[in-house]
Amino acid sequence: MFTIAESPHRPVVASRRWLAVATATFAIAWGGNEFTPLLVMYREGEHFSALTVDLLLFAYVLGIVPALLIGGPLSDRFGRRPLMLPAPVLAAAGSLILAAGAQSAAVLAVGRVFSGLALGLAMAVGGSWLKELSAPPWGDGSAGARRAAMSLTAGFGLGAGAAGVLAQWGPAPTVLTYACNAALALAAAAVLGVAPETRQPHESGRPWWTDLAVPPQSRRRFLLAVLPVAPWVFGAAGSAYAVLPALMTDRAGGIPIAFSALMCVVALGVGFAVQQAGRALGADGPRGVAIALLLLIAGMGAAAWAAAVLTVPAALVAAAVLGAGYGMALLAGLQEIQRLAGPDDLAGMTALFYSLSYLGFGVPAVLAFAFASGQSYPVMFGAGAVVATGCLVVSLLGGRRS
Repeated sequence: MFTIAESPHRPVVASRRWLAVATATFAIAWGGNEFTPLLVMYREGEHFSALTVDLLLFAYVLGIVPALLIGGPLSDRFGRRPLMLPAPVLAAAGSLILAAGAQSAAVLAVGRVFSGLALGLAMAVGGSWLKELSAPPWGDGSAGARRAAMSLTAGFGLGAGAAGVLAQWGPAPTVLTYACNAALALAAAAVLGVAPETRQPHESGRPWWTDLAVPPQSRRRFLLAVLPVAPWVFGAAGSAYAVLPALMTDRAGGIPIAFSALMCVVALGVGFAVQQAGRALGADGPRGVAIALLLLIAGMGAAAWAAAVLTVPAALVAAAVLGAGYGMALLAGLQEIQRLAGPDDLAGMTALFYSLSYLGFGVPAVLAFAFASGQSYPVMFGAGAVVATGCLVVSLLGGRRS
């Protein structure tokens, strides 16, 4: 039986206790994305191949998906606190392993997996905790999805920006950025203890993995309206700050790491702004997914143009449009999940959505493999726009039928 730690019938009192969870989520997301602008450094300075580097980028999905699929349902049963408290510590461990492994792809892969474990817990458990700390008696229930999406996006963006600056101009470029995140994550772990528990442990009499199932009444909407947008969340982000910066290495004015960081900041900064204005843009309603896919179609088209002309302004425009698509897709997807899920399904369905969304982080590796096989990036991005159009049609039809 689902219970809330404090009675939902008490009067709503303005509370900022959600900030402790948001701070931990921010620090963990910082650690998850600090690796991205350093891809150029590992390709050029450590002489890893483009495919190896893109696989390292994808490696943390091996940590994210298990943490999502196991941590989310378990937190529905045993509470948010015991599953979320280890997450910033895992993030710190991941950063320290990355700092120690600059010359070894195997060690970097292990560090990325640790970062992924932390991020998976932050997304499924932290996101659900934020939603509940935004509902009565701590809030009016309107800001949960937005707080979760913005905490992640701010961490992704600022982590990438700081990493690029420190690696481009700071000492010990393969160490300093990771040491900074380890310190930030440990500080966030200390702050996290003040957040109140929102779920009491309970037994449901069924295996925990059954909590990952979408409720029957929500399956059509999930399959036809949510599933088409989910992989595009990080497919768009990965294209903006992993693929395009690699194509622009020779045109980055001699500061390719800083330029890669700038691409991250532009994409995620625009995504953050879109999430902040989400309600005005329609993300709270049934049109949110459609708006996201329209932005993603435009983003893929802009990326095809940027890959063809290879100019800095074109790349920055493409990053901005892709970032807008990422931001709206993440927010609209979370809004749909929070509408469809019951209290016993929230973290499990959130985990399922994020697991599907992180399939998009395989896009850079797929494109690198296809490029090695003779395909051009403008053609591949153009094909992406066509696929996104198909997803839009499916989503619109699915939304009407639901």
